[in-house]
Amino acid sequence: MKILDKHIAKNFLVGYGIASCVLIGLRIIIDLFVNLDEFTEHTDLGALDVIKNIFIFYALNTTLYFRDFAGMMTVLAAAFSLGKMVRLNELVAIMASGVSLKRVIGPILVLALLLTGLLVIDQEILIPLLGDKLARGQGDIPGQESYDVWFIADANGSLFCAPRFDVKTATLQEPTIIRRLEVKPGIWQVVGRISAEKAVDVHNTGSWILTKGLLIKRGSGEEPQPIASYKSDVTAKDIPIRQEARYISLLGLRQLAALAAQRTKIRDLPELYSQKHFRITDPIINLVMLMISLPVLVCRDPKSMKSAVMISFGLTTACFITTFVCKMLATEPVFFGKVMVQLWAWLPIFIFVPAAFIELDSMKT
Repeated sequence: MKILDKHIAKNFLVGYGIASCVLIGLRIIIDLFVNLDEFTEHTDLGALDVIKNIFIFYALNTTLYFRDFAGMMTVLAAAFSLGKMVRLNELVAIMASGVSLKRVIGPILVLALLLTGLLVIDQEILIPLLGDKLARGQGDIPGQESYDVWFIADANGSLFCAPRFDVKTATLQEPTIIRRLEVKPGIWQVVGRISAEKAVDVHNTGSWILTKGLLIKRGSGEEPQPIASYKSDVTAKDIPIRQEARYISLLGLRQLAALAAQRTKIRDLPELYSQKHFRITDPIINLVMLMISLPVLVCRDPKSMKSAVMISFGLTTACFITTFVCKMLATEPVFFGKVMVQLWAWLPIFIFVPAAFIELDSMKT
C-alpha cells in the first residue's frame, strides 16, 4: 500500500506544481501586461534595474497569488493526477486487486490538508511579515517609496497626518497628531494636537522622536508645551500597510483581533470581523471544494473523464462563487438591518460539506 500511496502522491504533487505555475504565472503575465508602463515610468533607471524591480515585486506578491489560488490549485492537481490514472486504466487495476477507490483518494486528502497548512502559514506569517513591501505599487522604487498620511488611528485614538512619509528614513515630514478621547462608544472628542517639523521612528517600535514638537491642548488656554517624543502602536512599518486600501487583508489573525478590539475605526469593524471569520473558514472551504470534486473525478471509464472533469469544475465554481457572494454580503445589513458576518462566513460550509459527504458516501468503489 505504501508504493500505491507514493505513486498517487507523486502524481498529485506534479499536478500541483503544474497548476501553481500555470495559475500564478498567468496572473503575473496579465498584471505585468497591464502595468508595464508603471514599472518603466522612471526614465533614470536602467534596463537591469527595471527588470530587478519587476522580479522583486512579483516574487513578493507570489505570496498573495498563492493565497488567492490555493483552493483552485488543489482541485486542478487532483484532476491532473486522477485523470492520468484513469487514462492509463490504473484505477481498474487497483479495483481488480481489491483496493477500494476511497482508499485511492486518501493520499490526496492528506496532501491537501498539509498544503492547507502551508496556506495558513502564508496568510498568518509570511504576508504580515512582508506587509509593508506588499503595499508597494508597481511604480515605486524599493527603498525610495513615500506616502501622504491621512488620519491613521492608533490604539490611543490619536490620528496621524503628514504630507509626506519617507520609508527609507522612517520619517514623517511636518506631522500632526490629533489627540482624541472616546466619550462614548464610537464618539470621539478632540482634546489637543501635536505638531512638529518631523517625526522619526528610529527602531521601528512606535516611539516617534519629534523635532521641535509642540503639544497644544484644546480649550485649556495654556501655551504650547514642548514634547520630545510620542509613543504609539503605529510603527514606521505599519504606515505603508495602513495606507493601502486593502491593508486589512495583509494582516494576520492576531493583528485583526487587536485592531478590532481598539474600535478606533467603527466603520471598518464589519470588514475586520469578516476578515477574522473568513480566515478560519477559507482553508475549510478550500478542502470542501476538493471533497466535492474528488468523487466525480474517480471514474473508471476514460471516455467519461472529460465530462467528470467538467462536472467537478462546475461544482468547484459553484462553491467559489457562493463564497465570493457571501464575502460581499458579509459586511452588508441584509437581514433585519443587521450585519451578520458569522452567518455569511460559515454559510458555504453549511451548504457544501453535507453535499461533499453525500458524494463520498455514494461514490462507486
